[in-house]
Amino acid sequence: MPRPIQALIDPQAIRHNLARAHAAAGDANVWAVVKANAYGHGIERVFDAMRAADGFAMLDLSEAERVRALGWRGPVLLLEGAFEVRDLELCSRLGLWHTVHCDEQIEMLALHKTHMPHRVFLKMNTGMNRLGFTPDRYRAAWARLNALPQVDEISHMTHFSDADGDKGIEEQVQRFVQATQDLPGERSLANSAAVLRHCTQAGVRADWVRPGIALYGSSPDHPKHTSAQWDLQPAMSLRARIIGVQHLQPGDTVGYGSSFKAEQPMRVGVVACGYADGYPRICPTGTPVLINGVRSRTLGRVSMDMLAVDLSALPDAGMGAEVTLWGRSSQGAVLPIDEVAAHAQTLGYELMCALAQRVPVTVIE
Repeated sequence: MPRPIQALIDPQAIRHNLARAHAAAGDANVWAVVKANAYGHGIERVFDAMRAADGFAMLDLSEAERVRALGWRGPVLLLEGAFEVRDLELCSRLGLWHTVHCDEQIEMLALHKTHMPHRVFLKMNTGMNRLGFTPDRYRAAWARLNALPQVDEISHMTHFSDADGDKGIEEQVQRFVQATQDLPGERSLANSAAVLRHCTQAGVRADWVRPGIALYGSSPDHPKHTSAQWDLQPAMSLRARIIGVQHLQPGDTVGYGSSFKAEQPMRVGVVACGYADGYPRICPTGTPVLINGVRSRTLGRVSMDMLAVDLSALPDAGMGAEVTLWGRSSQGAVLPIDEVAAHAQTLGYELMCALAQRVPVTVIE
């Protein structure tokens, strides 16, 4: 039989989360962000559940091609734009919208030969300091683009650095509004955290919002708010089974480095999941798991193919018992991916994207 581990993708959870984004966005259009292969969920697996979105946004041309091959005829946005001139040929052929964030991309457009002018999103760097034109250079960039026959409509975009934190977004919103004042075109500002936390603020909702992580059921501002508090449902569940049971006496240790030592007699379950499956090696003793839907904890270091869990309070759990590493158990209990990520000193984003290829994936019907 196959090794007893699998990831389950729940389209109904994605539909629910997308509806939450639509509700928070009001009358704004919603991009479904499917970069990084839909945050590790698989574009083909989530596509039908996201058809209620107004458009799809990603980074890679190959992902844009996949969305078009699935039959999507609506807007598709490349969030980092073209990387070389020939990328624009595919943008023309597939009707892709794309971001312009630097002088070099404007020069690429000036060299591009097309019969169909492009829809572009001009990006402003309002403080994130990754991509985009600074506010003092933004209008000049807009003027250069607007003069090109290769360019049709120009929309305006920025990205928030602190929508999930106490600093907030007011300073960035102010810079964006001032620099785009009186310029025609649609606006897009809000990521997942801004959609859920700030869309009632003037100018933040704008014309397009760009939810990503929230569509997959992770809270964009954990631990300030949990996914349950945002009414988000887990789209990915990682489940495995116990493949061995050990009976420890006081002083016995578990795993490499003997980092966990038993203080009393206890039962330990060995689970068919390790860091080669995408479970973080850094997760310490005490990282939560669900065993047959009941909360327990990991013990000792995570190995490449196995990890240990505490069965002390679960006398009926043994060989073959289900262990939910994150997401929803078959009994219905939920372990938020954000909790596991917090123990690994990272974010739910990373856990989703790090799911290993060797883990079988099933789409829940």
